[in-house]
Order: sequence, then structure tokens, then C-alpha cells
Amino acid sequence: MEFKKYQHVERFGTIETAGIENGMCYVFPKIDGTNASLWWDDGLKAGSRNRELSLNYDNAGFMAWAINEPSFRDLFREYPQLRLYGEWLVPHTLNTYHECAWRNFYVFDVMSGDEYLHYDDYSKILSTHGIEYIPPICRVENPTYERLISQLEKNDYLIEDGKGTGEGIVIKNYDYRNKFGRIVWAKIVANEFKAKHRKKDVAEIKEAKIIEQEIAEKFITKSLVEKEFAKINAEAGWSSKFIPRLLSTVFYCLVKEESWNFIKEFKNPTIDFKRLSFFTNNRIKELMPELF
Repeated sequence: MEFKKYQHVERFGTIETAGIENGMCYVFPKIDGTNASLWWDDGLKAGSRNRELSLNYDNAGFMAWAINEPSFRDLFREYPQLRLYGEWLVPHTLNTYHECAWRNFYVFDVMSGDEYLHYDDYSKILSTHGIEYIPPICRVENPTYERLISQLEKNDYLIEDGKGTGEGIVIKNYDYRNKFGRIVWAKIVANEFKAKHRKKDVAEIKEAKIIEQEIAEKFITKSLVEKEFAKINAEAGWSSKFIPRLLSTVFYCLVKEESWNFIKEFKNPTIDFKRLSFFTNNRIKELMPELF
């Protein structure tokens, strides 16, 4: 395998990450070191953010450290197709990390070929081989922006007690693709920091159902979807190329025919119609999965 640059983590709220909060999100602490990677290609290979490393052209001693760690050789002997991305924790902007945290490699993503592994999968592999990885603060379904912001104060990873909160958080939705079809992660960067060195089980936060999801589940029925499907099928014969038409037609019917009903039902709610469209599409796929 050759060097592969790690993707840019985009800021939450930009066009690149629009909609990433729709679904199950894993919220990770963001730590402030230097980006690094490891892979196997007839020997252990290492990279920085932009280039492959060598012992003569290293990055803050990362490769020299990694080649003396037998856990990586053991891992790649069993999983030669994997590539590890993480943070080599050497002084950068923050100097408040716990003394024993420095000069260690903390994995935040694992790829198999060109595919990202889910945290639930790669954490088991890395744990078996004694390799450090960054644990999530929590996982939460359909989080609001306020819910995500509240996790900034819970970034208690690696920093000494009483020294503030961590650099920020990274949000990963493993089912998400942005409007350009790309897998991206989002970040929210804090201005103050707090943490301490410990790893804990992933907590799951149960977010209350959001209004757009409730509307879609209540007012989009199978009979509605079947009726619009039958119209398209009778007119032109069904083909997967008509999926966008079906999705937009059902959404049109929902807004045109049911708006007054859900306004009364939910007592004049504030509605994000982009999010309502997202949950409409999900509801159609749930009711008629054979079309997708």
C-alpha cells in the first residue's frame, strides 16, 4: 500500500456537513497533536498529514517510536489490509495534557482498503492488540446543535484535572454521505479546555424524537406511498430512475395535503423543511424497501 492522506475534517454547519446530524452520531473528543498514520507494505510504514515518513525524514520522532512498538507489527500480521490514522501527541497548541499522555499514538480512524471501519468494529480489533484509540464521549441519534455543543464540556480525555476542557469534538455518522456523495466527519472546536486521562464505556444519549421525524412517521402512510407509486408505474412503468420522482412527489403531497393537520396536531411547531424532507425519504424507504 502507498501513503494515503487523511481526509479533511469539515466544520459543522457548512455545506460539506449539512445533514450529518440526521441519524446515529458518535461524538469523539478532538485532541491537539500532529496527524499520523501507519500501514504495512513489506514492513511498517508511517506517514504525517501530507507525506510518507522515513527514519531520516521523520515527524517529531513518530516513525522511530512506532517501529519499536511490537503491537503494530502484530496487528498488521493479522490484518495487513488495515491503515491506522491517529494523533501523535507531541506539544502543539495545548500544553495541558497529562504527563503520561505525551509521545503516544491515539487512533481515531481505521480504513480497510478504501473503506472506513465503524468504531464498534475497529475498537474491538485494536483492544485485542493493545493499541490506544480515542473513545467516543457518547453516541446520540438525531442530535440538536445544542446537544452537540453540550458535549464540548464533557471532553475529559487526556488533560490534567483542573486544566480546562479539550480542544473540541468530532461528529461521525457512519451512514452519512454529504450532498456531493462523500464520507465526511464534522468538527466543533472549543475555545476552552478540560479533561483527564481515562477511557470509559460509550454512553448512549436518548434524544427525544424531533418534530420532523414525528410528522413523517404519523402522516406518511404506506397507502400514500403505494398510491403515488401506482401512478408512476401506470404512466411509464416502474424503474429505479423514478425513485427521485417518487420521493419528491410524496414530500409534495405531505406538505400540500397535510400541513394544516400537522400544524394543529403539534400546536404550531417550528419546522425545518430540509430535515422534514430527509425523514420523509427515510419513511418511504422504510415502508417500501423493495423499491430501493
